[in-house]
Amino acid sequence: MSDLVLLGDEALALGALHAGLSAGYGYPGTPSTEIMEYLIENYKNNNGPLAQWCSNEKTAYEAALGASFAGKRSIITMKHVGLNVAADPFMNSSLLGIKGGLIIVVADDPSMHSSQGEQDSRFYADYAMIPCFEPTTQQEAYEMVFEAFEVSEKYHVPVMMRMVTRLAHSRAVVHPIAKEKFIPENKTSKANGNDWMLLPALARRNYDKMLAKQVDLTYWSDNCQWNKLELNPKRTDIAIITSGLGRNYYLENLEDYKTLCEARFEGKGLPSTLHIGTLPLPTESIKKLAKNVEQILIIEEGMPFVEKQLRSVLPQNVKVIGKYSGELPRAGELNPDNVRSALGLPQIKSVATEYLGKNSPLSQMCENLAGRPPQLCKGCPHADSYTAINLAVKSMAEKDGEENVAVMADIGCYALGAVPPYKAVESIVCMGASIGMARGAALAGIKNAIGVIGDSTFLHSGMTNLVDAISSKSPITAIILDNSIVAMTGCQQTILPSSKLESLLLGLGVEKEHLRVLATNPNTHEENARIIEEECNYRGVSVIVMVRECLEAFRLRTKAEKLAQMKKEN
Repeated sequence: MSDLVLLGDEALALGALHAGLSAGYGYPGTPSTEIMEYLIENYKNNNGPLAQWCSNEKTAYEAALGASFAGKRSIITMKHVGLNVAADPFMNSSLLGIKGGLIIVVADDPSMHSSQGEQDSRFYADYAMIPCFEPTTQQEAYEMVFEAFEVSEKYHVPVMMRMVTRLAHSRAVVHPIAKEKFIPENKTSKANGNDWMLLPALARRNYDKMLAKQVDLTYWSDNCQWNKLELNPKRTDIAIITSGLGRNYYLENLEDYKTLCEARFEGKGLPSTLHIGTLPLPTESIKKLAKNVEQILIIEEGMPFVEKQLRSVLPQNVKVIGKYSGELPRAGELNPDNVRSALGLPQIKSVATEYLGKNSPLSQMCENLAGRPPQLCKGCPHADSYTAINLAVKSMAEKDGEENVAVMADIGCYALGAVPPYKAVESIVCMGASIGMARGAALAGIKNAIGVIGDSTFLHSGMTNLVDAISSKSPITAIILDNSIVAMTGCQQTILPSSKLESLLLGLGVEKEHLRVLATNPNTHEENARIIEEECNYRGVSVIVMVRECLEAFRLRTKAEKLAQMKKEN
């Protein structure tokens, strides 16, 4: 095959296709979304392996487990916080006798570009005692998938691949293998049922098996091509361990670091280095690196995972430095500049630092300019929904007091209702939390408790909270903002069409007279506000569905319809 310029996400997806993938499942979440989008496009247009969006990460994981049970290679994609949703099947799957290769791709988001936390998925992999691959380049993202499937099937364990935003969303040239070397899909072949029965007695047996596998997995990691050890016994003052994109930033500074080392340590060269590309930690390689050195600098993207682990591996006389000790920042992404500082190199006076630095002329000129916080798109239906909500809240606050009105929201485009000009919501915690928090607030004494949630988020993790509220007859109003699409992650289709949402809600037990479906537009603000206030006065569960198609979804839909019509005419 010819070379391709791909995102890290796309490179990983292509690797999975060439490595014998049979099924891909996932839930959209930046920065992982493009993996499944690539697989879905291949599925639809090239008759490729099955690829589907699911209602949440847990259901995606369980579908992939079913494929593995049938002997097929499968992949699950999600962002870091999505793994929290899938944690139950994820943790239990490490005790199963995995049949078809199973890869969990988790995309972490250091610096929280589009997330509510900086969670590091390597801790999950360590907790579950499963292997984890961490590519540093798009090419590695492509190539690692092959070995990840092999390891999964050889040791009968799920395998994690950890991506990060900077790699997932940057492009580079990828060299695919020749077509004749593509791995065919596995034939259907059921797993041994006893290996998949997590009844207590069998689970205890499987747990013992998992513990026994750790010796083999550590040996594999120690001898794995992705862990690169370069020893220099002449340098006893320091050694360097890199992980993930930390290696890239180290290499970017390598020439200057060579010059520094030549000046300070005549003829001794660069320190010994170890790049860690897989987990479990390659302990033997670490011990070889640490022999006769005074300290080790850890350069890793994300939380100080390796740095923390090393303290249980190394002798106490070896000092470990990195994020805990302050050489590198604990929060946010790594970059060449802060790695440069950790290496003892002076900062480079660049165009960016000269013209955009804290005290630069341009910075001073811009100091008094108003900020531009993210906002809802022009014409977004949520804008009209929040206008109506604010009118209702204002009226209820005047009657009952502000302390008796609470508006909880969720993760999605509508989270922007928290910022000006709306300032309509008071809490944003995680997917699906709004209805549950409204229920808790209502039962704690807040008279008018409102949970605002998107249509896809409701299907993801809002339904169970609503069922709880219905069961307990909690006095809440759930407002579902139905824009018919998963908007924030790029306009993926929702699992359930808007036309069927009303039937679903009635089936969950919402009383018909307190299920209101409202059109939302600039002409309906006052009437919708009146209905919201009316339903908040009801001392039970009421649900209001505010409907209008996302403008971007409308554009994509009409474009697709025009193309389809043109093809039909031709």
